[in-house]
Amino acid sequence: MRRIRYQVACSLDGYIADINGGTGWIVEEPGIDFAELFDQFDTLLMGRLTYEGLAESSGGFWGKRAVVFSRTLRPEEHPAVTVVSGDVDAAIAELRAMPGKDIWLFGGGELFRSLLAAGHVDTVEPAIIPALLGGGRPFLPPPAPLSMLTLTAHRVFPSGIVWLEYTVQRPS
Repeated sequence: MRRIRYQVACSLDGYIADINGGTGWIVEEPGIDFAELFDQFDTLLMGRLTYEGLAESSGGFWGKRAVVFSRTLRPEEHPAVTVVSGDVDAAIAELRAMPGKDIWLFGGGELFRSLLAAGHVDTVEPAIIPALLGGGRPFLPPPAPLSMLTLTAHRVFPSGIVWLEYTVQRPS
């Protein structure tokens, strides 16, 4: 079964975007092989705000299937992506059952919170950026469920980025 991995850049004080939704504070790190990283996934999951920002700034989704969770977007107005507005559990089950690579929970924090609460997130992989934003879009907005994690990997880069990988523990 395909894993859903929340892999995201995060400031040291817990934000994935600044108060204006910007990510210009994310430092460059030549030691991160983005081609290798992107090759681990064939599907991106995102909320509406992340989708709208990404569609504007990147002009695409790097050849990946994009699934957007939104109660307000109309699917017929966004033919380049799959819009999920109804049964999230069924949509996730269908994605997991398809053959393919891991699924990247690309953003944002609200979607992470809801998928984590529903037991759909397999790993949490923050790249902690050496920056303090003092506010913005939180990594995990409240109220969030208590979730226990097991550290499975970590890397420290010369830029000061600390990349952590945790497996979400399932209740017994």
